[in-house]
Amino acid sequence: MADEETVPGLPATGWAVLGLLSFGRELSGYDVKKWADRSLGLFYWSPSFSQVYSELKRLENGGYATSRLVAPESGSRDKRAYRITDEGLAAVTAWAREAPLDPPVLKHGPMLRLWLGHLLEPDRMREILAGHREYAEGMRQRAETDAADAGADEAWALPRLTLTWAERYYAAERDLADAMLADIEEWERERPWH
Repeated sequence: MADEETVPGLPATGWAVLGLLSFGRELSGYDVKKWADRSLGLFYWSPSFSQVYSELKRLENGGYATSRLVAPESGSRDKRAYRITDEGLAAVTAWAREAPLDPPVLKHGPMLRLWLGHLLEPDRMREILAGHREYAEGMRQRAETDAADAGADEAWALPRLTLTWAERYYAAERDLADAMLADIEEWERERPWH
């Protein structure tokens, strides 16, 4: 188990941003946000721009990242590019190896609505589940595309597996919505909705 000296205290967003820098590339805040959207957003969450820039500043102030101003390429304004430091790489490695793992927390809006189904009309419940099915299939397709876009870059081998996990997760969510719609139909045959 890690102690306070081996794993410094950062919020989850800080670890995620530092983790994105750990792939060895120099990234702007915009790049960090884009990478977060295309990977973390499929299985954890994607921080807002303000969170990204706040965490980059915190990481730099803590000695976990450095930055430099990069001249504009074509008339745009200067941007700041960040790179992980050796101390930052050691910290995020220690965190990934040793920090306690937070269990996943299920916060499932469609299931909450189903739980309150006695207050809804049957068609509205079906509409909610059909909408969730459509959302899950869209996210599954996005994960599949993002995994393919990661290509053969060796640095993305394990992150590509998380995209595969996300693809399977959303396929399961899609299939669960289909099964729930079938369960509701069977339930309705046996008893009136209200």
